[in-house]
Amino acid sequence: MRFMILVKATKDSEAGVMPSQQLLTDMGKFNEELVKAGVMLAGEGLHPTSKGARVKFSGSQRTVTDGPFAETKELLAGYWLWQCKSKEEAIEWLKRAPFDGGTEVEIRQVFAAEDFGEAFTPELREQEERTRAAAEKLQKS
Repeated sequence: MRFMILVKATKDSEAGVMPSQQLLTDMGKFNEELVKAGVMLAGEGLHPTSKGARVKFSGSQRTVTDGPFAETKELLAGYWLWQCKSKEEAIEWLKRAPFDGGTEVEIRQVFAAEDFGEAFTPELREQEERTRAAAEKLQKS
């Protein structure tokens, strides 16, 4: 099973305050453990929403709103993509993360092809596989 680990933003992350050298060191060690265990598939920190935008879809209309955005508790500062046997395993790994200061992190399971049932036809599965293969090729170049 794949899980998206969502690191919530804080006032500091939204203000562009960079992590300390110690936190970067500790996070690097934690990420190495995740990779060695075959858990971490991807992970990145995100710039503050002041450098971002949102696009709202309403019929054929698209409305773009530039950041920053309010409600820090609803914003993200980073993410991981992990491969775990269960949600409980993901929780156990996350408990070892070097966070402090009230950081909130959310764990969400990623949909797998079989989760979509009959609506995910063989043709759609093939298309998805081609798209993923092309995306992986881009990442390697």
